[in-house]
Amino acid sequence: MAAAPHLSRITIVGIMLVMTSVSSNLNWGGDNWRHILGSDAKGYYAYLPATFIYHDLNIGFFDAIEKEKYNDPHLFYDYRATAHGKQLIKYFAGTAVAQLPFFLVVHAATTITGGDADGYSKPYLIAVNLAALFYLFVGLFFLDLLLARRGVGGWARAITLIATVFGTNLFFYAVGEPGMSHVYSFAFICAFLHTSERYFEKPDGRLIVVLGALLGMIVLIRPVNGMILLAWPFVAGDAGALKRGLLYPIAHWGRTLMAIAICAAIVAVQGMLYYIATDHFFVYSYPGEGIDLRTPHLVDILFSYKKGLFVYTPLYLLALVGGYHLWRSNRYGFVVWAVCLLVITYVLSSWSQWYYGGSFSSRVFVEYLPFFMIPLGMAVQGITTRPWRQLFRFAIVVLILLCQVQTYQYRYYQIHWSDMDREKYWEVFLRVDQLV
Repeated sequence: MAAAPHLSRITIVGIMLVMTSVSSNLNWGGDNWRHILGSDAKGYYAYLPATFIYHDLNIGFFDAIEKEKYNDPHLFYDYRATAHGKQLIKYFAGTAVAQLPFFLVVHAATTITGGDADGYSKPYLIAVNLAALFYLFVGLFFLDLLLARRGVGGWARAITLIATVFGTNLFFYAVGEPGMSHVYSFAFICAFLHTSERYFEKPDGRLIVVLGALLGMIVLIRPVNGMILLAWPFVAGDAGALKRGLLYPIAHWGRTLMAIAICAAIVAVQGMLYYIATDHFFVYSYPGEGIDLRTPHLVDILFSYKKGLFVYTPLYLLALVGGYHLWRSNRYGFVVWAVCLLVITYVLSSWSQWYYGGSFSSRVFVEYLPFFMIPLGMAVQGITTRPWRQLFRFAIVVLILLCQVQTYQYRYYQIHWSDMDREKYWEVFLRVDQLV
């Protein structure tokens, strides 16, 4: 039992070995690498070749790459938008910024060795996959720290980390579609929450600066995820700590201004990219789409057969059982956790396309996994009655297996990327015999 505190770290290493092996088998052999970038991921990534290879943020190279050199009708996706009479990338640049170190290393190596340095050959796309695995590791590392600070022991943390990866759609967005933004957001949000807990435990000007940088990246990847600030009452632990943490920056305004400046500078990267492309700093690149808080789809985003979070990844629902243990240990924490989770769900469900296009389960919850996994870890730790503990852990195993089957079905189009309903869902439920 002495090694139990270190078991979660060993578990993370084991998870990463498995995920790297899965990535290698699925994505790196033959022509499989061509599928690493698809749909929105092409737009996230496009900032890198556009900036460092083609020097063209108006994407004049689109036809040569997408329609000619790497032409594939099954993978074609037009990620461009038009604003002020000029073409630009529709999506935000934060994911590309997170991928940048991997891109630069591969680009330098490919150029030096005389390879195909067009930004879209095999080494570049494998680098995207490796970037996703790296940020998965970062997210798990900080999630482990979050669980430990909540008193979750080594064995319970190990079980929770395994459930986080293999029982949710985090698995798919780390290896199936590693170019999508969610695993990157997951990493930065986990780091932000951990740093916030440290800050509210003992306010420190240096941590304010770190929080400013992390928040800047979170917003640059997906602006709506700036909602993570709503988690401060939860991570503070109690009202007194929250008050002290919010008052501290006023008395230490120098570090606060530095944090604001760093956050603003990171977010301003998007404005500069827009300006280079269109001569305007502010561009809305989602015409016809947006958030309408008057028409939320709360039931749909959680329970629908089209994309319901609890239908395709029911481990999220099981995790809510841990809310009881949160209530028992800290009623203030339970209330602010529940309110925060409800507001986040309300806002995410208010997007005009509430199912977020082609995706496995409700993909926008991947980055908010800590709000589910902290209660899950507390339940794994807190259920001490033997029959109930065994039943709960058995349920986790069953739901991991269910998630893996449904992920497999989704990858091979048994579960359609967008067109699912009750009849289609139960027609293919747990069936893998129909797959090609």
